[in-house]
Amino acid sequence: MAMKVYGLPMSTNVARVLMCLEEVGANYEVVPINFSMGEHKSIEHIARNPFGQVPAFQDGDLVLFESRTISKYVLRKNNSELLKEDNLSDLAKVDMWLEVESHKFDRPMSVIIYQCLIIPNYLDGETDVKVVEENVEMLKKTFDVYEARLSKFKYLAGDFISLADLSHFPTAYYVMETPHASLLEEYPHVKAWNTDILARPTAKKVAEMMKATA
Repeated sequence: MAMKVYGLPMSTNVARVLMCLEEVGANYEVVPINFSMGEHKSIEHIARNPFGQVPAFQDGDLVLFESRTISKYVLRKNNSELLKEDNLSDLAKVDMWLEVESHKFDRPMSVIIYQCLIIPNYLDGETDVKVVEENVEMLKKTFDVYEARLSKFKYLAGDFISLADLSHFPTAYYVMETPHASLLEEYPHVKAWNTDILARPTAKKVAEMMKATA
């Protein structure tokens, strides 16, 4: 039976899960959730995700929400090396950088994407330049740390790719469509790392899915 992912690939959180499913070659089905029709607040979806958000995920009788938790489940079920669970030290570093991604990268990136892409293109509104500038400054601080780390290692947790790197893919993909993509020019190691991730066949496939539902 195919695993089910509820949501649209254009969602960064949904795309994160799809990236992991593609990495392990899993059999899965994307079940669209129409926000404009209020399907995310339906009784059926609230039963899957009590916060009325996406993604929700189903594998047989198991139902999960929260994209990073789902991603870990998918990778563990398929014995993926992307978690490095056979080495306690490497696993701890993967977990640490995944936390960094969630709190120091995804948060400012998500605001920048919302302000620069969602508001003008989908909500017929105007970008709040002040809010964007504040979050760009937050992102620069994160990139300062990443640049120092990636000058010593090929990937964040070490010289091996992991979920800590791939989890950056969805927001990194979208920010390249904003006026702030040029920010990466100031951070050559971050730029090379980002290019490496976006060039993965799985990333390209999920990117096409994101475009198709945008």
